Amino acid sequence: MFTTSAEPVATAILMFIFGTLILCSILFSRTLNKAGVPVVLLFMVLGMLGGSQGIGGVEFKDYELAFRLGTIALVLILFDGGLNTAHSSIRASLVPAGLLATVGVLITAALVSGVAKLLGLSWGAALLVGAIVSSTDAAAVFAVLRGGSVRVKEPLRSTIELESCINDPMAIILTVTLVEALMTNSQPSWWLLVLVPMQLAIGTGVGVLMGYLGRWMLNNTHFATVGLYPAATLAIASLTFGIATVVNGSGFLAVFAAAAVLGNGPLPYKAGLTRVHDAVAWFAQVSMFLMLGLLSFPSRLLDVAGVGLVLGLVLAFVARPAAVAACLGLLGWKRKQIAYTGWIGIRGAVPIVLATIPIMSGVPAAERVFDIVFFIVVFSALAPGASIIPITRRLGFEDPHQPEPAAVLEIHSRRKLGGDVYVYCVSSTTTVCDATLAEIVFPADASVLLVVRGDSLLPARGPTRLRVGDFVYIFCKPEEEPMVGLLFGPRILD
Repeated sequence: MFTTSAEPVATAILMFIFGTLILCSILFSRTLNKAGVPVVLLFMVLGMLGGSQGIGGVEFKDYELAFRLGTIALVLILFDGGLNTAHSSIRASLVPAGLLATVGVLITAALVSGVAKLLGLSWGAALLVGAIVSSTDAAAVFAVLRGGSVRVKEPLRSTIELESCINDPMAIILTVTLVEALMTNSQPSWWLLVLVPMQLAIGTGVGVLMGYLGRWMLNNTHFATVGLYPAATLAIASLTFGIATVVNGSGFLAVFAAAAVLGNGPLPYKAGLTRVHDAVAWFAQVSMFLMLGLLSFPSRLLDVAGVGLVLGLVLAFVARPAAVAACLGLLGWKRKQIAYTGWIGIRGAVPIVLATIPIMSGVPAAERVFDIVFFIVVFSALAPGASIIPITRRLGFEDPHQPEPAAVLEIHSRRKLGGDVYVYCVSSTTTVCDATLAEIVFPADASVLLVVRGDSLLPARGPTRLRVGDFVYIFCKPEEEPMVGLLFGPRILD
């Protein structure tokens, strides 16, 4: 007779609960996006419901495991973000994002710490809370700006996203330095002023180098099967984070930089790789916030609700806006842009993961600090997060979504080809509107492969007439794409 031990059954139950939580998160995410509530809040709430004080009853209090899994998830999310970030966006937003990621983080930490001390926290706890919540979170920002129902205009979007990717080193260094000072009863060293730019520089250098090496390897190595290509890019992400961290650089920034180099160059199966990493990043994001929700205790959150609410308000209405105004005001940004950037300062997984460091180090009152940080993160998702859609539209910062075709046509090849497929949407202002394909003079090596009209696929024949809203798939060489763009307008898919 077949019998089962207690351990496999317990594992099966945990997997059932975890799978149920993930499925519920996915099913309800679209509804929350339409309502304007960041989906990361749903992930955390469902995690809390599945925790030891929720209906799931899952006992989880392993802060070290949460720290490690959270770090892995953030690496996967940042790698996906880098793959989908254009070099032009990075160049345009590097200076403002860099100021916000350094000076802005310091100002935010100082203001929050001062108010926390006034609320009765010890100087150690107050400084820790300020340092931990001083940086915005890439996972939460990407979930709102890339996965939500609103698209923000440039340069606001790229500045906010890039800031969230490069401001972690400052928050991490502040947190680790404070923990060491509290444990040794010493004063933070002036070396901190050198450590931050050094980590940023080393992280960027390692990331760019690994990105170019990875691009060369992928383009010059023929793997046995297509499935090994995303496995190779995941290995590149892991190696980049590990190398940068070992040489005292920012591993998170290195991963983002490596992915940006990869994503802005020719890659085999590029479209497929992008979709795989997008799926991996979303799975990591859902899993991470569910895990962090499991790590919380709702009864303890009630004990810190007063302090957490006040600090959340100070962070949203005073500290973050003041830091942004001080940084972007120097660059001549308009008041409306400064106000918007100051309001969109979402906290998420990074502060919660950082809040586990004092607990693992044995800092006194570390669990209270963790609870306050968790409360602030939840408040951040509700206050700035839930208001992003109406404020973006009210201030006129919404960038209309590009239309998406009902069909996708791609070329998959292990080798670099002499051309690619580009997609264009016909509008009333384009030259080819209401013209037949036979009437259009194409470059010598360009050809229409397919026309998509609504849910119908039309053959690319001479008599086929292009209408407003048609999606046209054209194969041409990269050097001929600008000429095709003069006829069809800007392409909508790479």
